[in-house]
Amino acid sequence: MKATEELYDLGQSIWLDNITREMLDSGQLQTYVEEYSVTGLTSNPSIFDKAIASGGYDEAIREKSATGIDHEALFFELAIEDLQRAADRFRPIHARTAGLDGWVSLEVSPLLAYDTEATVKVAKELHQRAARPNLLIKIPGTAQGLPAIEEAIAAGVPVNVTLLFSADQYRAAAEAFMRGVERRIEAGQNPIVGSVASVFMSRWDVAVQDQIPERLRDRLALAAGFQVYRAYRELMDSDRWQRLENSGARMQRLLWASTSTKDPSAPDDLYLHSLGAPFTVNTVPEGTLRAFYDHGHVGKAMPADGGDSGATLRELAEAGVDVGALAAKLQTDGAKGFVDSWNDLMAHIDQQSAALGAVTATEES
Repeated sequence: MKATEELYDLGQSIWLDNITREMLDSGQLQTYVEEYSVTGLTSNPSIFDKAIASGGYDEAIREKSATGIDHEALFFELAIEDLQRAADRFRPIHARTAGLDGWVSLEVSPLLAYDTEATVKVAKELHQRAARPNLLIKIPGTAQGLPAIEEAIAAGVPVNVTLLFSADQYRAAAEAFMRGVERRIEAGQNPIVGSVASVFMSRWDVAVQDQIPERLRDRLALAAGFQVYRAYRELMDSDRWQRLENSGARMQRLLWASTSTKDPSAPDDLYLHSLGAPFTVNTVPEGTLRAFYDHGHVGKAMPADGGDSGATLRELAEAGVDVGALAAKLQTDGAKGFVDSWNDLMAHIDQQSAALGAVTATEES
């Protein structure tokens, strides 16, 4: 049995952290579903930026830019078209799991990360435009994003909370989700609104790799992840959540993101091997997915109590790592990185539009 299938049997969903039009056209996504146990996917501006730079969207950009559409609107038209196709591919999985699995994700503009009102407005508009029940809208779990998450859930918009790193950040996102659900229950509305909380892994280890003893190398991310999982299990067992579940609500799932190993001396399946657990998701880049399918190994399911992660974090603190401060910095840096990627994407769309327009004008003359 392949490692991807073993992980799925353990109870963890594997989502692909990539989407391209070529992948959809060639049937590669279908192969990932049938052979690699992939049951959903995520996208972000960086993913689309690379795909657009490859030339795979030239014809679509040429046609759309000729209408005078601006670069942001053009991007969302491209992204929604692709994600609608992907959502349709995962729709049978979504139906079979009663809406638990089979999701795809579309991100709001990261320029809105600190604008709660605009984020809510755009999240609602994008979800309505996509018109797919299995499409999540990605909203960052920043302080300004938390009210937007609550409002979106209360409005029935499925949300992928992104840019989470620590147990405290996860709890804040889960609280926002639950407040939205509670408002729906109070209003007599369906309490089931799809949501995942995406916790980023590899960036932890990259941030401290040159500052800590060799014996602690590549241990911070997993320790932080185990603490998040402990908080997740405690929340599911809480009286508050049990009351919501009694009213028909479904828990927001925990999702592991940024799971490709950045340290060349570490196993390429480090995070997939160590973060397996039922009722969770692991979203995986193509290269990591293929490597795990080829030679990966599934470890033991994560302990509900966090295992020895507390001791590891104390060792890291003694080595000079301020985990709380680092989590805040990673989230702030991540939000800035998303903006930088977004600006690069917009610039590339403008460049492609101008170049393709020039070619078209030359051909016509």
